[in-house]
Amino acid sequence: MPKHKNKAATPNPDSQPTLINRYLFPVTIGILLLAVAGIGWFLLSSTPTPLKPVPVSAPVVEPAKPQPVAVAPAKMVDEQQCQGCHGEQVKDWQGSHHQLAMQPANADTLLGDFNNVTFKAEKETTVFSRKGDEFWVNTPGIDGKNADFKVAYAFGIAPLQQYLIEVGEGRLQALGIAWDTEKHRWFHLYPGQGVNFKNPLHWSKPSQNANFMCVECHTTGFKRNFDAAKNTFDSHWNSLGVGCQACHGPASNHLEWTAKKTDLIHAGFAVDLKDKNATGEIETCARCHSRRAPLDDGFTVGKRLMDDYLPSVLTRELYALDGKIKDEVFEHGSFAQSKMFDKGVRCSNCHNPHSTQLKAPGNGVCLQCHNTAGKTTVEGVDGKGLQAKNYDSIEHTRHTMGQPGSQCVDCHMPGKFYMGNDFRHDHSFSIPNPERAKKLGTPDACLTCHQGKAGDKVTEQFKLWNSANASALQAPRYDESLWLIRNGQAGAAEALFEQLQRSNLPAIQRATLLAELPAYPSEQALKLATKDLNNPAPQVRESAIRAISAFLPPPERAPLLTPLLNDPVRAVRIAAARDLLSVARTGLGTAQDSWNSAIAEYETVQKNLLERAEANLNLAMLYQASGRNAEVEGLLRTALQRDPDFYPALVTLVQWLEANGRSQEGHALLAQSLKDHPDSGLLQHTQGLALIRAGQAAQAMPYLRKAAQLEPQSGQFGYVLAVALHDSGKIDEACEELERLLKVQPANRNARLSLMQYYLDNGHEPKAQVLLQGWKKMNMGDPALK
Repeated sequence: MPKHKNKAATPNPDSQPTLINRYLFPVTIGILLLAVAGIGWFLLSSTPTPLKPVPVSAPVVEPAKPQPVAVAPAKMVDEQQCQGCHGEQVKDWQGSHHQLAMQPANADTLLGDFNNVTFKAEKETTVFSRKGDEFWVNTPGIDGKNADFKVAYAFGIAPLQQYLIEVGEGRLQALGIAWDTEKHRWFHLYPGQGVNFKNPLHWSKPSQNANFMCVECHTTGFKRNFDAAKNTFDSHWNSLGVGCQACHGPASNHLEWTAKKTDLIHAGFAVDLKDKNATGEIETCARCHSRRAPLDDGFTVGKRLMDDYLPSVLTRELYALDGKIKDEVFEHGSFAQSKMFDKGVRCSNCHNPHSTQLKAPGNGVCLQCHNTAGKTTVEGVDGKGLQAKNYDSIEHTRHTMGQPGSQCVDCHMPGKFYMGNDFRHDHSFSIPNPERAKKLGTPDACLTCHQGKAGDKVTEQFKLWNSANASALQAPRYDESLWLIRNGQAGAAEALFEQLQRSNLPAIQRATLLAELPAYPSEQALKLATKDLNNPAPQVRESAIRAISAFLPPPERAPLLTPLLNDPVRAVRIAAARDLLSVARTGLGTAQDSWNSAIAEYETVQKNLLERAEANLNLAMLYQASGRNAEVEGLLRTALQRDPDFYPALVTLVQWLEANGRSQEGHALLAQSLKDHPDSGLLQHTQGLALIRAGQAAQAMPYLRKAAQLEPQSGQFGYVLAVALHDSGKIDEACEELERLLKVQPANRNARLSLMQYYLDNGHEPKAQVLLQGWKKMNMGDPALK
């Protein structure tokens, strides 16, 4: 039972277990067939292509803000003290999703049916019951055996309620069966996915640990307080639910200000949520309403978002090509792409932050700016470009008033269901275009409502409605360019470079495109990435560092990246420090002290997250690269203790043992893991590489084939299989595998280059020429073509 002081622990839908990022989940093993891979930064990147570096100046630093008068650090207070002065806000907050985000389990708070109800799903049986005033669940635990578990807390109130289970050592786990508050029934959050006790998504697994994944955004003043030595939590919070201090920060100095009326800036708070610059408010909301990974235990109010978190860019796994929500990403990533964000719209312009309700019914929120006057009524919003038009009319909506399609959100904020029944609107505020959506394969509001043959009619009608605008000269669209880029089409590099030269490109889109640059290397690509090392947006600078790293070997990129060791934002500093590790060991001259400081921050980040297998693996790699070899094996084994299903740690341990003369021990560990998890592509791949290193290429082939079959989208598994086939004399098969790989990854440079060479080796010069010409159309400036 975790201790509470107002304590906490549980998985939060706002901090997803599936987020794979540069600091938490280094999951890619290097492609090494004939040598031990060794321990490195397991990142998805091709071998750096030598290019000429471009000088870079120091990064742009946001203007310094006035600092408060020196006072003692603010502390959390009892939020009852807020009610005396802020009655209106408290009245709105009472009963809201924020207030009721997390509640102790009792007869008043639990909405589910616990009257000895049996629920069966995913070949598991769960019984919900009561024992006096306590609520219990009998369900398979981590060992697959049914046992009784006490419900400790309830998460949320509508449209579903999820429950947190106490499992000992201070751990709270989020049950994978939730209560539908609308249909009054139990339902599984992962239906049809085979989530039993062997699956990483099972409620008993680390990915569903509430201390790390959830509670922070359902409480106020939360600290995980993980004890790495004991492998236990002593999590605490100031109060349950999202209270005043969750957004405004610790209020002790504010209370002092109210008593003395001193000259404290922002009335004693660290951040002014009403500042003319909306960044403070938006990033405050983004701490929970974004797909991100933590860099610390909690956050510090007043700092930039990327001082405490690493938000995701618009990856293909999380977002559609046009930026619409795909996986569960929450609102911030979508909103950051929008014209509304660019014009200074902030969350509280549309939502009452205390009640969480919209500030006006129907289309009223949108009509604050989009109205017959063509003027915004919202202070701080740039109204330039607004048209005087009756948007709340059938002439605009093309739908009967009061019917589906007549609301602004129907067409401009289409959504998806998450967690079974939770419908969430996309916040990129897109304009529907069924014709473009069909071409790009993106979701579209029109086609979603009018499916089948009706969709074809709608597409034709849409073209007629918009024929007047069809001939208008427009700049290439982000989504159309991204379609070319990710599909390796003719003109891809040109489209990528043109987008990155746009001055009005949203920062999150720019960061996303920088992540695509390594597939299209050229002098122009290097210049663009170098320029963005100075971008005002920290997410862009962090993404530019990774792009530079793909183009230049460490000694050549050091002069470009050393200025960012002193970046004002932590995520950027540690990205630069980690990237410069190999050259820092031989000295960075005057930048050495800055590197020492930044790499120490990176180490601290990992130590802040030691409950995660990923952080233990990252520390092991850091220490191996720093020559602290005595600590490596222990950390790798701890990673597997934290999460036995985290295969990258297991693979790295096998490689470590092999490199240190303990091959037999490593191979036995790998063989047992493969026996237990035969459907892991990574383990199959690793076994194949181990056999090749042992000189047993023939025996390795079945494992390499299996890996590519299990994960056909993996560029690494397919490429390594092709190389192995070629080296064993099976050139035709190698070509076939690379041809298959290029169909699923048309922009894969390694596959394209190798296939051209294999064609030439096999006497198929015409095929090589076709591939070459296609490559030139994709990226004429690629140095490999010279």
